[in-house]
Amino acid sequence: MRISKEEIEHIASLARLSLAEKEKELFGSQLSSILDYMEKLNELDTRNVEPTSHVLPLSNVMRDDIPWPSIPREDALMNAPDHTEKFFRVPKIIE
Repeated sequence: MRISKEEIEHIASLARLSLAEKEKELFGSQLSSILDYMEKLNELDTRNVEPTSHVLPLSNVMRDDIPWPSIPREDALMNAPDHTEKFFRVPKIIE
């Protein structure tokens, strides 16, 4: 599949890239090769292949979310360089 120069320029502008003419030619041929390969993959017979979103048959491998006691607020604030009542105070970073 041949990619036009205009398509390469459009893709580059979407990616906020400034390309030299040589780069446009290089990336155009590389992108064309990738799309040609994708076309070959589209020729595969996948009628008997079950769709998957993961290569392994895994689902939710995270542990259960079990709450347990944490450090008391007073102990946490005791080492804070600055705090107000029950909150940590941090320097303002956004104007």
